[in-house]
Amino acid sequence: MRPLLLLFIVLPVLEMWVLITVGREIGALPTIGLVFLTAIIGVTLLRRQGLSTLARAQEKMRTGDIPAQEMVEGIFLAVGGALLLTPGFITDFLGFACLIPGLRQLLLGRILRHVTIVQPGGPHQPHSSKRGSDTIEGEYSRDKQNSVDHKRPKD
Repeated sequence: MRPLLLLFIVLPVLEMWVLITVGREIGALPTIGLVFLTAIIGVTLLRRQGLSTLARAQEKMRTGDIPAQEMVEGIFLAVGGALLLTPGFITDFLGFACLIPGLRQLLLGRILRHVTIVQPGGPHQPHSSKRGSDTIEGEYSRDKQNSVDHKRPKD
């Protein structure tokens, strides 16, 4: 519950304090201009990084690999985009941290160290292993002579 308290109560208060302080130093209009500028830069960066991540994920899926890193990157990009569209400099900083490739890779490396990916063959078996497989090979055909037609009699 404490992280939510921090997110929904403390962060907006800090954002207002920073915006007021910056506005007092450089003026209200330049402060509003900076907020719009960071949003525009963020959307542009989000579009470029998002398309790049999507292309890498599609390539991995085409080769049969699991795009785990790209999926986590997609989450980072969505969070970063939302933070950049939220007015304020603290959320802009956090949003850019999610969108800038070098910082994002650093954060992803730390997170993915704690994630285990299990292939469909199990954690200790290769995916293509036939030993212990639940697959039964055989043929199927429908015998028309033994099939029964259930027709209703006409009135």
